[in-house]
Amino acid sequence: MDILEKLLKDIPLPKMAKVEQKFHAPEVKNVPTEVQKAIDQAEVLSRITKGDRVAIAVGSRGISNVEVLTREVIKAVKSVGGDPFIIPAMGSHGGASDEGQKEVLEDLGVTEHFVGAPIISSMEVVKVGELLNGLPVYVDKHAYEADQVIIINRIKAHTAFRGSVESGLLKMLTIGLGKQKGAEAAHLYGFKHMAEHVPEMAKIMLKNINFLFGLGSIENAYDHIAKVVALPAEKIIAEEPNLLIEAKSLMAKLMFDKIDVLVVDEIGKDISGDGMDPNITGRYATPYATGGPDVMRIVVLGLTNKTHGNANGLGMADVTTKAVVDSIEWHKGYANSLTSTVTNVVKVPMFMETNALAVKAAIKTCNAFDLNKLKVVRIKNTLDIKEIWVSEALLEEIKEKDQFKVLSEPTVMNY
Repeated sequence: MDILEKLLKDIPLPKMAKVEQKFHAPEVKNVPTEVQKAIDQAEVLSRITKGDRVAIAVGSRGISNVEVLTREVIKAVKSVGGDPFIIPAMGSHGGASDEGQKEVLEDLGVTEHFVGAPIISSMEVVKVGELLNGLPVYVDKHAYEADQVIIINRIKAHTAFRGSVESGLLKMLTIGLGKQKGAEAAHLYGFKHMAEHVPEMAKIMLKNINFLFGLGSIENAYDHIAKVVALPAEKIIAEEPNLLIEAKSLMAKLMFDKIDVLVVDEIGKDISGDGMDPNITGRYATPYATGGPDVMRIVVLGLTNKTHGNANGLGMADVTTKAVVDSIEWHKGYANSLTSTVTNVVKVPMFMETNALAVKAAIKTCNAFDLNKLKVVRIKNTLDIKEIWVSEALLEEIKEKDQFKVLSEPTVMNY
């Protein structure tokens, strides 16, 4: 037994019970039909001339039904004689490489076979203008040369700043389509100014590319699509802020004010740009966003397969495992960090040989008065918090609350 095992030997692992969190969750039942309806209502297809090359920008997030959204947009474009192709619009993600970004899309189900259009992945950009403060605005070269441009993205709260628009269509237009160079420029002055920079950069983009419309989705607390809307170029700046308000009202959350230890089974870029969504964990990488529970210690036990070794966000945890550290492909997270200028997300927390020791280390250092009354929550990831595990101390808190349903008796967890 080494010194760390000796130090943690007597730390108790609390019994945990599975519970269901209940959220208000409207849901689109037929996604393909809803997409076609939204596009028809926007009255934009008549602007496509037969033979037009139409660039369709798709991002890297784990958006619900992104492959279906993309396929249906392509169908609509083809129905009026357009010639669609896919462009990865994800800033520096995918290791900031042509192949890496194409691979990210394919992992999300956006394959040429499924959506019915080729993927043209390139990091080449064209400068289309600059802000009054000198920040340059870039756009993907193939989007710049296209006859029409469409973007597809989910509208949601951002993980690092607050503003009238956050993570959504305008941000994809300015940062996603700007590729690594554009994302780097947008982040140059940090997230403190992002709320003002994104709309201003979007205005420049809209003047310099043939932008047709943005297809936006809003997801409910269970990560299913609650709404689909198509915003034409002339409406996107005015109408996206209202959609963000609606999206925030449907957000999932951990319905506890205080948590001693939060155990996260997996993090990844397919889960959140930050690996684990700070809106869920309450742990933010910048001081320009707030919200969520007060969590004393966070443990990360794994990386998702689809993150391909990108451990961006691990730095926001307090404890992890040696297996996680050994699986990191450092250059991928570092590329994101160098682009975003946020460095603490790629720092490495204390790591232990086993999952159980990692959890015990978090418990030992959480400064709880009574380790037998710990408030511990375990989740699969921050996208999947319908069913979670809670310690007996929290179980007592929620037994009389309508927002919860207890699914199991408390048991010692197998880590």
